Amino acid sequence: MLQRVSGGRLGKRPGWPTVPRLNAPWQDTVSAERTGWRQRAANLNGEYAFAVDYLICRRCKLGWVEQPFTLPQYQRCGLASAGLAALRAGHPGLAWHTLGGHFRDSQAFWKTVATDVPGGYRQRQLCPHHDVS
Repeated sequence: MLQRVSGGRLGKRPGWPTVPRLNAPWQDTVSAERTGWRQRAANLNGEYAFAVDYLICRRCKLGWVEQPFTLPQYQRCGLASAGLAALRAGHPGLAWHTLGGHFRDSQAFWKTVATDVPGGYRQRQLCPHHDVS
């Protein structure tokens, strides 16, 4: 409520980016959680039904995705697979990876979406162009 009344200026954590909500089915905006990353999301009926953070390095021809999330009522409907496919189509010629390991209960998902995907969404550290550690 405080953000609405103040036009978004109050009640927000300092230093966090403003992530616009677009009136379109697919959102492509800055990640609210990872500096320098983007977020791809599916907007259904005004809510994010699916979202995933991603990072691209065109020099290394690599892409990373992290923390895909689908609302429970849309799980197992192909929305995450479609979102990742749309992301790959928008950034052709990249090998796709994740930073972290995959939870045991998500291994079947990653195996399915990795079919015929260069990189196979296997774990890989960031390249030197993006590694800030």
